[in-house]
Amino acid sequence: MRGKRPNPIPFLLFAVVFITVVLLTSAHESLSQSAATVVAIANMEIGTVPTDFKFARTGQGGPGKWMVVSDETAFAGRAIEQSSADRTDYRFPLAIFDPIVAKNVDVSLKFKPVAGRVDQAGGIAVRVADADNYYVVRANALEDNVHFYRVVRGRREKIDGMNTKVAGNEWHSLGLKAHGDRFTVEFDGKTLFTTTDKTFAGVGKIALWTKADSVTRFDQIAINVLP
Repeated sequence: MRGKRPNPIPFLLFAVVFITVVLLTSAHESLSQSAATVVAIANMEIGTVPTDFKFARTGQGGPGKWMVVSDETAFAGRAIEQSSADRTDYRFPLAIFDPIVAKNVDVSLKFKPVAGRVDQAGGIAVRVADADNYYVVRANALEDNVHFYRVVRGRREKIDGMNTKVAGNEWHSLGLKAHGDRFTVEFDGKTLFTTTDKTFAGVGKIALWTKADSVTRFDQIAINVLP
């Protein structure tokens, strides 16, 4: 007499549930890795310091003055501005975004160099350990170039760069992708250059950056943490 065949239905149900859980988990992880954090400037009150930022300065001179300001040309009618016009040449105000600490990131923003006699610069700093140690890409409207630096113990060292037109009092897009020891710089929708460096291999924060007496506005800041 033959024994009863095992009922395949419970096994099939288990397999379906298992595969569904795996797919949903993979999809969630993929979304969490690809979803960018957008700094909510539209929700910030004009005349106040920007939310979720801490402030520092590399070099000499006075501190930066960071404020949310009205700007009809900005995406939501307001922007983050560094307005201190201290002309100390080796002076780099930083607005450090506190919520994210990461190694591999893809950061993009819009910036507008409003004024400055010594410099009219705006930039993105990544892997910020403190005010004296980080990478930064910056564009300068008085020099018409985009340069990538490492700042080590407060000393700025150029790694790479390219000459390109940076118009004053106009919005420009700037992007920096940091993945391992590889860094890709974009400006106004074009990839300018890719370079490598191994100085800072750990995690750090992301910051807005200016130089000397640059009065610079920032908008549409998006941070994508990469695997």
